[in-house]
Amino acid sequence: MPNAVVAAYGLSIGGPDGARETLEEFWRHISSAGQLYSPVRSLLWETWPQGSGPDLDFSPTFFLFQAMTHVFSPYQINPFNLNPLKSVLSEVIDFDRLARCNRAPRLFLSATNVRTGKIKVFENDAMSVDVVLASACLPHLFHAVEIDGEHYWDGGFMGNPAIFPLIYNRGSKDVILVHINPIERKKLPKTAAQIFNRVDEIRFNSSLMREMRAVAFVTKLIDDNVLDRGKYTACLFIQSETTRRWPSSELRPSSIQIGTSCVASAIAAAQRRAGGWTPISTRSGNRRRSIWPRSFFSY
Repeated sequence: MPNAVVAAYGLSIGGPDGARETLEEFWRHISSAGQLYSPVRSLLWETWPQGSGPDLDFSPTFFLFQAMTHVFSPYQINPFNLNPLKSVLSEVIDFDRLARCNRAPRLFLSATNVRTGKIKVFENDAMSVDVVLASACLPHLFHAVEIDGEHYWDGGFMGNPAIFPLIYNRGSKDVILVHINPIERKKLPKTAAQIFNRVDEIRFNSSLMREMRAVAFVTKLIDDNVLDRGKYTACLFIQSETTRRWPSSELRPSSIQIGTSCVASAIAAAQRRAGGWTPISTRSGNRRRSIWPRSFFSY
């Protein structure tokens, strides 16, 4: 979620060039903060064979920190609620300006209400440092974020991402999903790190799968003329991920068309100033058009 807010702010103050510069500034600050505050450190024998970062499957410091988070809560490990991301966001983004700017892309940041278990969607006029922190608050690492008397955790538990604001609030006919957590894995996870990672993938995909099933069901009702086409509009979903397509056994009625495209990583864009969205085209009804031309996202 921070990437979306940073990109939106950059676009609002300087167009595509402003977005590139703001993303680069943000990730350089994140890199510096990570080197200073990260509890997971590379030991010498972990890095010298491959000349890069450690393999977390065999990182002693990673396993030690992971074990600590399963025994001690962030309220015990971090009683002063220190969060380097808060200072980075405050330094890079003028949230008051973002909330007032009409040129900024519409933002829908989701967070999970700890008390009720319901999703809360924040839009541009409510954007703040705390909203961004709440949308990315993993409960075993950070204190719950308090906003207007309610406490919130990561929005991925209830919407990863939340699709309904795009359909109901703005009536979007095309939705692009940038999917970073694979639904399927060919190999059985066997190491502790692989198992924990796979559990997180399944958990964070579950809310998206439920919402997509609901969209598929409503779309089928529209195609079968059970629902009035004058009141309801079918959406075309384009999935972008680096791994694979949606499984053919899941959510694939003929009324939902799903394709793939290449997506430039925001981190890679900040580091290499290269890549971007590859133009793709698709059909929706009797119309054919290009989705997100490369010139708009010319990183």
